[in-house]
Amino acid sequence: MGLDRDSPRLHRRLVDALYTEAMLLADEARAYFDEGGRQERDAMAPMARVAFSCESLKVTTRLMHVIAWLLTQRAVDAGEMSASDALDPSRRLGAPPHSDPAVIGDMPTQARALVNASIDLFRRTARLDADQLDGPVQSPARAILERLMVSI
Repeated sequence: MGLDRDSPRLHRRLVDALYTEAMLLADEARAYFDEGGRQERDAMAPMARVAFSCESLKVTTRLMHVIAWLLTQRAVDAGEMSASDALDPSRRLGAPPHSDPAVIGDMPTQARALVNASIDLFRRTARLDADQLDGPVQSPARAILERLMVSI
């Protein structure tokens, strides 16, 4: 469903909430992958350490793409950029790096949680990005209410 641009306050609140979530997750991932997870990583077999390092880079990539997209949305909301400029392919979210579920499953609990959280945040943001191309669409609740009103 498309993002209803007739409700800019809702859009702004959603972007701000996602931005806060992304920044907190980025800080948590940095702390874990740079320091906290060092002992867990060092205890792994060599190939598992490589996979761990690759996944930490994928988490960072996902989060930085999400943050950049959200900053673009904030610029549009602030009138610093047009909505059509935000649709330029260079400002779109793009494709996420792929993570193999089997590799994630073999990671330590906290690493697995961070990878999965970054995937979930990217997916939610990707839906918003895709919705921009679909145009304004009402919320499901509003659509049901309008159908009920028509049938009365």
